[in-house]
Amino acid sequence: MRITLSIYLVFILQAKLFSQNILPGIYQTELYFPMLSGKKIAVVTNHSSTIKNTHLVDTLLSRGLKVNKIFCPEHGFRGQAEAGEHILSETDSKTGLPIISLYGKHYKPTPNDLKEVEVMVFDLQDVGVRCYTYLSTLHYVMEACAENKIPLIVLDRPNPNGFYIDGPMLEPRYRSFVGLHPVPLVYGMTIGEYAQMINGEGWLRKNIKCNLNVIPCLQYSHHQKIKLEIAPSPNLRTMQAIYLYPSLVLFEGTVISVGRGTPSPFTCFGHPLLDSGNFNFIPKKRIGSPAPLYADTLCIGFNLENYTFPTPENFFTIQWLLLAYNHFPEKSRFFNKFFNYLAGTDKLKKQIEEGKNEDEIRQSWREDIEKFKKIREKYLIYPE
Repeated sequence: MRITLSIYLVFILQAKLFSQNILPGIYQTELYFPMLSGKKIAVVTNHSSTIKNTHLVDTLLSRGLKVNKIFCPEHGFRGQAEAGEHILSETDSKTGLPIISLYGKHYKPTPNDLKEVEVMVFDLQDVGVRCYTYLSTLHYVMEACAENKIPLIVLDRPNPNGFYIDGPMLEPRYRSFVGLHPVPLVYGMTIGEYAQMINGEGWLRKNIKCNLNVIPCLQYSHHQKIKLEIAPSPNLRTMQAIYLYPSLVLFEGTVISVGRGTPSPFTCFGHPLLDSGNFNFIPKKRIGSPAPLYADTLCIGFNLENYTFPTPENFFTIQWLLLAYNHFPEKSRFFNKFFNYLAGTDKLKKQIEEGKNEDEIRQSWREDIEKFKKIREKYLIYPE
């Protein structure tokens, strides 16, 4: 069945959480509240962690549970910071609780951060793409909990790109905060399933294990398409942007803009020197994009807001990356040093520079994907 943009409306705030009455793990309070009773609690969270209209932290406090600290990932506790923007630790004005940033130079909770913490709760809305840094935050939180003998409760959430697996596999030499593990770019797992894989595959330092409890989603399966209630980060504002993100995020390792600073980031791409395109845009400073690439400069490119996705097997594509490269006049400066870390390999860049087509390039990672699927299936919680 062909999937059209008409299905993928912009986020409707405070509507049903997910299509088909799916509920994330946060709603299963009867499972995790008993684990928190009488304990000193820290929460890894951001703006997406709500039960109906109430934030998880406020819910825990209202039930008399003792929350001592809040940890936040990239984009901050309120989810408004630009990608890569340094996040400062602060105090939450509503609760008076300390907020400790796990971004910038401080990826991993320190023993001092974890003083007065007896249990950690993790609840972040992931988008199912390896370079989306909430996975790396999960890794370092798990590692810190394992080292300090603190149990971790992951409140699972549906993955909006959880219905397929695609893209190049990360190679160890390109391990970074935008990719720590040997998985494809699109890995088809929820964050709870992924946490189980981190533990089970021994990916934490010295193969240590985290005392992990995953609170599952209700009525979710991997083949379902979901509609998020709240944008997971400031530049992924629509389901169309989330579905395009795996394909367009690779442009962040090039000179091409993905529309940050426009009303529709990650649904368009362009550059002032691109010699082909059917769309123009001018990036401006906005909330979530305080310093966009090519601010106040006309960019020529393509608008994908009305792009119709093919079958799930073809949701991820490098067609636009190849198109932009082929139409960019200064190919020697098209890629930057970040590209190989986003791709997880140097092979993709070399293949593009050699003039290989999409089918040839995709064939090169199929064997790795099949091997990964066998690892992945050991940790799945939900049916395919």
